Amino acid sequence: MEFLSILKHYFNINLFIIAGQTVTLGQILLIPILVILGVWVTRKAVSTISSRLIAKGVQADLVHLVKRILYVLAIVMLAITTLDFLDVPITAFAFLSGAIAIGVGFGAQNIINNFISGWILMWERPIRIGDFLEVDNAKGRVEAINTRSTRIRRVDGVHLLIPNSKLLENTVTNWTLIDQRSRTSVRVGVAYGSDCNLVRDLITQAVNEQDDVLHNPEPKVIFDDFGDNSLAFEVYFWINASIEGELRSIRSNIRFRINDLFNENKVVISFPQRDVHLDGSLTLIQPNIK
Repeated sequence: MEFLSILKHYFNINLFIIAGQTVTLGQILLIPILVILGVWVTRKAVSTISSRLIAKGVQADLVHLVKRILYVLAIVMLAITTLDFLDVPITAFAFLSGAIAIGVGFGAQNIINNFISGWILMWERPIRIGDFLEVDNAKGRVEAINTRSTRIRRVDGVHLLIPNSKLLENTVTNWTLIDQRSRTSVRVGVAYGSDCNLVRDLITQAVNEQDDVLHNPEPKVIFDDFGDNSLAFEVYFWINASIEGELRSIRSNIRFRINDLFNENKVVISFPQRDVHLDGSLTLIQPNIK
């Protein structure tokens, strides 16, 4: 009992006064316990809600938005609870918070801009987790939309951190905003004298044999030009591909198949060549070799 009395005496020692309310040593020591308990409960609750949303098939970006909102609400509630535990009214910080806000506003404009942009991205969802983006000269898939920046994994595996404000203020190509359909093309040149109708049919066959090529809209073969060294053909087709690597792979398969069909049907793929015409006579002199 004597030990408890001594402990209670020390816990009741007054340290300072805020807005007319005395703060004791015991209250200060209990604040970390309150914060740790609040953080633990918040993480458990957010994890449980997120797991249930994912199990119901909710999109990853919506789950991410819900988690952000829950964390913000938890922080606000924890701060209010802590002040109430200290018997400190929130109005006591009105002037101080206003002064801090003005100072931070001037010194951290970019950070605040990116913070607000991050919330706009998560709320309006012009960019979602899993989308394939093209920003400046970089292409990659969105892995996370954070408060300050968005993390993108480039096609070569390198991760990029792009400020959220840049995604709102600049032109961004979102390949998968509406769906994953993309149109691409393969170009090939054949030698002069080739049967153009046969070439068209062979190219169409090569494209239609690919499982990844969509048949609606149908592939379209265009006789593009009478080139310097070839008859130029180009086929346009639609595919379900969300990253550039898939486009290159499908185009490569089509080129392999076109080459095989051309070889089977004796169609020659052209190559650069020049015909030289000489005016006048040309005399060849063979030197005497002794």
